[in-house]
Amino acid sequence: MTLAQRIVLAIIKLLLKPLLSWKVEGRENVPLDGSLIVAANHVHLIDPILLQLSFPRWLNFMAKQELFRYPLVGFAIRWSQAFSIRRQGTIGDKRETIKQAGDILRGGLVLGMFPEGKRNRNGKLLPGKSGVAVIASRTGTPLLPVGIIGTEKLKGIQWLWKRPRIIINIGHPFYPPSIETRLSRRQARLLTDFIMSKIAALLPTDNRGVYGD
Repeated sequence: MTLAQRIVLAIIKLLLKPLLSWKVEGRENVPLDGSLIVAANHVHLIDPILLQLSFPRWLNFMAKQELFRYPLVGFAIRWSQAFSIRRQGTIGDKRETIKQAGDILRGGLVLGMFPEGKRNRNGKLLPGKSGVAVIASRTGTPLLPVGIIGTEKLKGIQWLWKRPRIIINIGHPFYPPSIETRLSRRQARLLTDFIMSKIAALLPTDNRGVYGD
């Protein structure tokens, strides 16, 4: 993490402290070097910021292409070293996304992903997309599951004076099963569900959604 990144995060933390009460659990589970994929649930736009504030390493996120069109948001996303993806892209677009993710991981950096592919808004897990499974399997990168609890309370403007409690629950890193050939569709689905179950285990029962069982 660069000095500039540390300064920006310190400023953001000071600005958010009066508005939010958040706690990080399992911070000691984060490997301090080597490539890593952080896979978390996604409820609110603030989730990436809270993850960044909660980790001892810089996270390089994927961000949907539409966000880059807004001048201020686009500038902030580019500065954060996130890269754009097309959610409804072609096969070529998906290959380019996997390539960019692979470049980040081969550089020994941290890739941040939200496997649901979009915000679930009500705090209940949605079915995961297979992208995280494919990238982890192809690169042999360990995965670190994270459960974000409480950002579903950030609705309207009422939360600004309620100071809701947020918990960033960090699990233990694990490696995807070793598969010699390219993942089949069924294997990708099974591995995705396995990854999502790890995230679900870090959430309250009511927030586990389709992975409640």
